[in-house]
Amino acid sequence: MLSIKRVPTVVSNYQKEEGGEVLGGGCGRNCLKSCCIQGARLPLYALKRVDKVAEKELPLLGCKEHCSVAFLDSLILGEWEERMQRGLFRYDVTACETKIIPGEYGFIAQLNEGRHLKKRPTEFRVDKVLQPFDETKFNFTKVGQEEVLFQLEASDNGEAQFSPNAPIDVENSPSFVAINVSPIEYGHVLLIPRIFECLPQRIDHASFFLALQMTVEAGNPYFRLGYNSLGAFATINHLHFQAYYLAMPFPIEKAPTKKITKLSDGVKVSKLLNYPVRGLVFEGGHTLESLANAVSEACICLQHNNVPYNVLISDCGRKIFLLPQCYAEKQALGEVSAELLETQVNPAVWEISGHMVLKRKKDYDEASEANAWRLLAEVSLSEERYEEVTALVFQAIASVDLSVKPQCAEEVDSVSSGTQPAMVAGSQQCLVLQ
Repeated sequence: MLSIKRVPTVVSNYQKEEGGEVLGGGCGRNCLKSCCIQGARLPLYALKRVDKVAEKELPLLGCKEHCSVAFLDSLILGEWEERMQRGLFRYDVTACETKIIPGEYGFIAQLNEGRHLKKRPTEFRVDKVLQPFDETKFNFTKVGQEEVLFQLEASDNGEAQFSPNAPIDVENSPSFVAINVSPIEYGHVLLIPRIFECLPQRIDHASFFLALQMTVEAGNPYFRLGYNSLGAFATINHLHFQAYYLAMPFPIEKAPTKKITKLSDGVKVSKLLNYPVRGLVFEGGHTLESLANAVSEACICLQHNNVPYNVLISDCGRKIFLLPQCYAEKQALGEVSAELLETQVNPAVWEISGHMVLKRKKDYDEASEANAWRLLAEVSLSEERYEEVTALVFQAIASVDLSVKPQCAEEVDSVSSGTQPAMVAGSQQCLVLQ
């Protein structure tokens, strides 16, 4: 068994200081378990049906002045800020120092000393991507109801709807959006699909489609959603995604790509070029569901083949990065240098995307593109292993799409370094149910 010791991230105020277990017995804490959930009510947002991600209608630089704020975007930020005013977070993330590291890619460094203070390292198994759910460990049914922002589901009639005080239908296991009490950035939330089914940390088609729908409907290119598998620095084995706002482009979003193939349902699959972590990029598709299915099929393949990975959904759901990695495995085998280990940086989806969350002032002051590149190069699979893994992925996709034919023609799509995403986009249309 391969394992590493790391400081676990505290995502809820009901996690124990050591081992990630729950404080107390559950009753009287206003939690989400049967002892407290009966009769509870929470806001409910029903997602509208979106068949396809809309093309960008306005130049990115001009969109800020012309686009209205999407209702879901306002809901997330409004509820998150209310929890901040109530003092539910472990520290004020808005006070964390942040800077853009000089260089071609503009890696982003944040000094976040509050994420690991007074925490003891815990042992995590890193050689099994698929592990059974363990009720005795901390899971999201043990969070306080005050940490939940709202329930999230698909609309029955295809139109967005919002109810500010809806009952919780435990039997149908709703999905929840909750705060991360150790935020990396402004608006840092957790999406927990079908929470009462107690699903382990593994992607399935339905949960990934929900995550993609949420990103699309938020309608804000600065709102990105990420996923970490077990073995790729997920520390809670209860299915969840993370998302937050950062008002600048991620370096990975600026990396050039080379087209590999186009599926019969219109999904284009490319590979990253000139970036320290090797990965695939999915975009397009005749429908939103076809894009979600292609990515989730690839994720399921990696899970079944025990390959740890991270996923980033960016550009309002138009672009999805799939990033197999091996840093934790190297760490467990003693193949990572002491210098990198001393930084205590856990390269999960945000770090791989270029947002380096640093815990020591020394590392922040000395942050450079070379240092960021050196860390992420250790995360990436070797060229040989990457080719083996992507062959498995395309084989899995081909089993459901017989049109998969890798193309040899050079087709490199680079994102202009001068392009800045618009801060807000979308529409305000939403039926509010009283």
